[in-house]
Amino acid sequence: MVMGVMVGVVLMGGAAGQSRLREQPGYERYEKMRREVPGSWKSGAVGVTWVDGGVALEYERGGKRWRYGIEGKEKVEVGGVAGRGVSDGLAGVDFGKEAREWRERPERGRQFPSVNSPDGTMVAYHRDRNVYISASAGNETTAVTKDASDRNRVRYGTASWVYGEEFYQKSAMWWSGSGRMLAFYRFDEKEVPDFYLTRDHTALQTRLEVEPYTKAGAPNPRVDLMVYDLESRRTVTVDVRSGQPFSDDVTGHYVLSVVWSPDGRELLFHRMDRRQKVLECCAADPDTGKVRVVYREERSESWVDPETASLRFLRDGRRFLRETERSGWRNIVRYDLGGGEPVEITKHGFETAGIVRVDEAAGVIWYLARSGDHPMKVQLHRCGLDGTGDVRLTDPGYHHSVDIAPDGKHFADTAQTHSEPPVTRLMDAGGVVVEELAASDLTKWNELGLRRLERFTFKAADGETDLYGLLHFPSNFDPAKKWPLLVSVYAGPSTNGSRETFGAPSTVTEAGWLVATMDSRSAAGRGKRFLDAIYQKLGQVEIDDQAAGVKALAARPYVDGRRVGIHGTSYGGTASVMALLRHPETFQAACASSGVMDFRNYDSIYTERYLGLPRDSGGAYDAASPLLLASALKGRLMIFFGTADNNVHPGNSLQLIKALQDAGKSFEVQVGPDQGHVSVNQERMLEFFGESLGAMPK
Repeated sequence: MVMGVMVGVVLMGGAAGQSRLREQPGYERYEKMRREVPGSWKSGAVGVTWVDGGVALEYERGGKRWRYGIEGKEKVEVGGVAGRGVSDGLAGVDFGKEAREWRERPERGRQFPSVNSPDGTMVAYHRDRNVYISASAGNETTAVTKDASDRNRVRYGTASWVYGEEFYQKSAMWWSGSGRMLAFYRFDEKEVPDFYLTRDHTALQTRLEVEPYTKAGAPNPRVDLMVYDLESRRTVTVDVRSGQPFSDDVTGHYVLSVVWSPDGRELLFHRMDRRQKVLECCAADPDTGKVRVVYREERSESWVDPETASLRFLRDGRRFLRETERSGWRNIVRYDLGGGEPVEITKHGFETAGIVRVDEAAGVIWYLARSGDHPMKVQLHRCGLDGTGDVRLTDPGYHHSVDIAPDGKHFADTAQTHSEPPVTRLMDAGGVVVEELAASDLTKWNELGLRRLERFTFKAADGETDLYGLLHFPSNFDPAKKWPLLVSVYAGPSTNGSRETFGAPSTVTEAGWLVATMDSRSAAGRGKRFLDAIYQKLGQVEIDDQAAGVKALAARPYVDGRRVGIHGTSYGGTASVMALLRHPETFQAACASSGVMDFRNYDSIYTERYLGLPRDSGGAYDAASPLLLASALKGRLMIFFGTADNNVHPGNSLQLIKALQDAGKSFEVQVGPDQGHVSVNQERMLEFFGESLGAMPK
């Protein structure tokens, strides 16, 4: 699990209900509707392919491929679409491209095992912890490194597992543009404790998976960057530790986001101190290994987001753009490799959300920003390279995804909200509609009587901050009755329970429930200062906000505040337990899957970013742990974990089980033999909540 996004979390719903679920009222309706709802609408979101530099576009719709000529405003069929296998409810989604990209990704937490040189004549790869270079044609192979082994716990050309998991570091070898030099990681894991995970419990013989896994406060691996010159066959070690606080090898810092400068003269990388309060972009001389600092950001009050370490170079190869949170809001800033003061391109009191395109000839930048009438409604903006003439090009009442034509004269725009289905339109450069390309079809949706989601606003636990949630209703909703409520939660840092993309209501509602998903002050998209509320307050601020949301809903006459359950996976598993323990007056039952039960159990990169080092902030770790609150359990609790979870290790759930047993508390446990970082079967979950709270309204 990447704590922060729902990566790798799989819902293990079965085709048939659990045995006792079938006896509960509403099961037959749920069983029927869970099959009907996913295909109940045809999305109006379509991807476009620009043709002839932007004078025309092509897109797929209704099993056919269409071409639209912009000048003549003519739409003609250009061919069918065979073998897509896309359900009506997801039409327009390019599953082929997504599947290809997924196959090309390395295994979770790992990096690509090989990388081709720019001209394709050579390939660099790691094998048995060492780096090799081979000619693409022929058998000539060069061993770039030879000293790494299992015994000395050194590895080249690959990274520590948590680099891939928490920094999304998918590369560990980098060719220079000329193909003359190869940069690569070196990790020394001598001081890193191994974690042992038993696999294949359902087989005749088990096997042991061993991973150097740095838990919070434990020694980090020592990281280095090496550069190999193919002409001189010389290897240089980059001085990644020059300057404070990076010379402190007691705690161990991080090196990430490695790229070559466009001219190939310098190796660029970012480094962060272990507490992740300092982010520096550095440029290294590949011939000497000497390093200079290009820019530095520091936050004493919380952390610097490593996602801001992405650079977009301009044509001169010296200037580049990046997003930074220095002002408290994510904005676009221009830097120069040669130094000097950064130039602010945007100065908004809202978040930018990515650079879409830079046209230096026209002197403009297109970018996305959260400037709609709700923070989740992303808009397209255009401004000059100096930031002047900034204009919003899309309707602020909708969330937008865009595709700009190569000539910059038009863009395709898919607009939607939580309650308004997607429509894709062709827009001119000024944001005026030229043609509607595709609208959503809700014919079957309406036949089924499905209800659209409701976005609601509530006050956070501080009594001041506005937060947002979504409420899902069953198709047979009757406001004259009292409905039990299930809260589906994640609530980890920089994640959202509320959204502005359209979707069907949860099929769980058809079993007799209202379902809510809610933001906390851990939500993304509302500025760094907003998010700072959770620093060293995990397990408190975001949990109290979930309770505040439930209390706001319980004030409605049709919400039964005495029958409220909460469930989640990963961080959501942690949040579910904490909500039940911290707020027994608000939550009566919880189903917690694959959750961290003491953050001392979790990896250093993620945990220390938000809680600090255990030696410095032990109280914050204690406050975030359900283990110390086990004796407060009053409601019904079900714990689920997979025995093969190499992310949030099974020991988390086992520690909670022991703490509850020691406290003399009753609870339920579901185990996924040989399953990894997953959720409990949805129907077992519904069975549990039905028996604990009673499904169906009263």
